[in-house]
Amino acid sequence: MLSRHQYFIKEHTGLLKLSDAYDILEPETNTKIGLAQEKPHPLVIILSFFISKSHLPTRVEIIQNPNERGEGVCVVEIKRGITLLRSKVDVLIKGQPAGYFKSKLFSLGGGFWVYDIQDNKVAEVRGDWKGWNFKLLDSKEKELGTVTKKWAGIGKELFTSADNYIISIKPGITDNQNTKGLLLAAGFAIDTIYKEK
Repeated sequence: MLSRHQYFIKEHTGLLKLSDAYDILEPETNTKIGLAQEKPHPLVIILSFFISKSHLPTRVEIIQNPNERGEGVCVVEIKRGITLLRSKVDVLIKGQPAGYFKSKLFSLGGGFWVYDIQDNKVAEVRGDWKGWNFKLLDSKEKELGTVTKKWAGIGKELFTSADNYIISIKPGITDNQNTKGLLLAAGFAIDTIYKEK
């Protein structure tokens, strides 16, 4: 899964969801290639009725080729602890630490910094002021990829909080699976970690 350059992310719909789940599809054929599933602690689920989800800890597993029950090999894991002003999100690729994200304190369009395991700032996720378009940029401002929202239709947008979006990583940018895993995780972190209320 980490060898791809484009992912279509389709959020599962539901009126009273206690956790989020997303299908990861191959954009041209709509073939399911993975599943991202939030796995909050039961206490966190209870607290989410009283406290904004954006302040509570959470964990998201990205699973390659899941079976009918949503089980399979976890290739990327995203974990966030309790958040007050700035959140830090750890990323594990195939069970090994790969880096982390740190939210910006003040940002007009939203976004966060991407760090490797040696605490080097390797990329930035920068949003535009209009809402749901993000660029993945390296430390020299070179574009590594984009995350753009795909409109789901007025019925879905009005009555559910479901989001559909495309994560695109520029071909030829890198063949390093850790870097691609960080960029894929960054695309998910926008929605599951930073945009959820």
